[in-house]
Amino acid sequence: MNISSGAKKRTIYLNRNYSGGQERLRIINNANKNQTQNQQTTDILVHIMPSLELDRKQAAKLDKEKLITILLEMQQRLAEQAAEIQALRDQLAKNSGNSSKPPSSDGLKKPRTRSLRKSSGKKSGGQPGHAGHTLKMSETPDIVQVHRVQCCQHCQNDLGNVAVQGHERRQVFDLPPVQVLVTEHQTEIKVCPQCGQQNKAEFPAGVSQPVQYGPRIKAQMVYFNHYHFVSLERVAEIMVDLYGQAVSEGTIVTAGSTLAQQVIPVNEQVKKHIIERTKVSHHDETGLRVAGKLHWLHSSSTEYLTHYAIHAKRGSKALDDIGIFPERKGVVVHDDYSSYFKYDNASHALCNAHHLRSLVFVEEQYQQLWAKDLAELLIKIKKTVEQARDQGQNQLPEKQKIDFEVRYLRLIEQGLQINTPPEEDPPKIKRRGRKKQSPPKNLLDRLKKHQTGVLAFMHDFKVPFDNNLAERDLRMMKVKQKVSGCFRTIEGAQAFCQTRGYLSTARKNEQPVLEALRLAFLGTPFIPSVISAQIDCPA
Repeated sequence: MNISSGAKKRTIYLNRNYSGGQERLRIINNANKNQTQNQQTTDILVHIMPSLELDRKQAAKLDKEKLITILLEMQQRLAEQAAEIQALRDQLAKNSGNSSKPPSSDGLKKPRTRSLRKSSGKKSGGQPGHAGHTLKMSETPDIVQVHRVQCCQHCQNDLGNVAVQGHERRQVFDLPPVQVLVTEHQTEIKVCPQCGQQNKAEFPAGVSQPVQYGPRIKAQMVYFNHYHFVSLERVAEIMVDLYGQAVSEGTIVTAGSTLAQQVIPVNEQVKKHIIERTKVSHHDETGLRVAGKLHWLHSSSTEYLTHYAIHAKRGSKALDDIGIFPERKGVVVHDDYSSYFKYDNASHALCNAHHLRSLVFVEEQYQQLWAKDLAELLIKIKKTVEQARDQGQNQLPEKQKIDFEVRYLRLIEQGLQINTPPEEDPPKIKRRGRKKQSPPKNLLDRLKKHQTGVLAFMHDFKVPFDNNLAERDLRMMKVKQKVSGCFRTIEGAQAFCQTRGYLSTARKNEQPVLEALRLAFLGTPFIPSVISAQIDCPA
């Protein structure tokens, strides 16, 4: 079979522009050699491309141009199917150890642990110097019960008048019987004998109804429902079991709504402080079901402060409406979500815990060694920074930072050489939008583009290695969703966020939760010292 010069040119063009189809182009060359191999090629096409609806005889009559067209279409379909299969394999391979999926999604078959942490060599349990909580005898017991010796255990002699030589002590720590204390407030009514005017004394602040619950019992209702996620029905049962006082579910809901209103001024001060006076802040978001629809819970936090906000959107529209990112000037720590990068007024630091999990995924699923080396490099930089900080240094030597950056970029380039950009579509097959890339290529592009954010912890010791603080602040909200399923109204979700933000701030400042709730019901909610004293938060 003779091969025309035009066919040769087309074969050369295909070899140059479709590197992913080497095996299938070899079929073309074989088909050009003899009619028998051409017939075999036709059989293959008929077998793997049933959509063309060609029988054996029809396929045998195809000319060279049509054959090339069919092969190109076949190549395109096979590439799409291979990409789809790889995407499905990637989805099945993801777990809590190599992606952002939560551990609860792993199911009963837990993945093999591949922690990048090395053994410290310490024994398990409390370490030397750890402050324990062993029950110790009190020097000022509330009640002392003396158990007297009446007679001799040996000879039964009466010992009632014998002098005591000493005591052996044992103490029992227990709760006293608890019951609801009812306080009746009576205001005097007097008539002035001179002018006849009737005068009444004022009730204390907060005593506004003929019958009402006080701040302590309402604080406990909110404590169980909002802090420990106990359902309304079970909170009502707890009130009966502990105090013998029956309360309605509506009373518990009202207590939560009242407290949310009381703490709004504190949460607004927290928000303002994060915007204006915090050097490093942490940000994250997570999905939340509200009134049957997906909403997003956005958190902004520091070591001492927590702020929550509910919004129907996840991206820049939500961040603009919440109002923190548009005015934030310091360092913001977050993940790779693209909407955060739209705000150039702040310096961005990225969560390397996410990067480590992604690198583990690339190593496991694609067997690319650069990912393992880069993960080890990030861990090494982290340990170097920690050692320097422990030694009282506030930055690494310039030469050492340059060396780390060079090694970082070298590994990125190694990965890019393996993960080349996707091939351009042929002139006759043009698709809209960006070309889809593999997960390793996407990860490499992010790590290269945002190198400053990835290594921010190396240049500034105040910047943490990860964004675990924000993730911890969101974790309890996910527990709430697990327990309750969703919020029925947006007002209920907003009230819950106000309360949880206030309580999270109180806990970070070592304030007892019940006392913080009681103070809020009294109208004097807890205000962190960093706000009241206008102290700049380092993180």
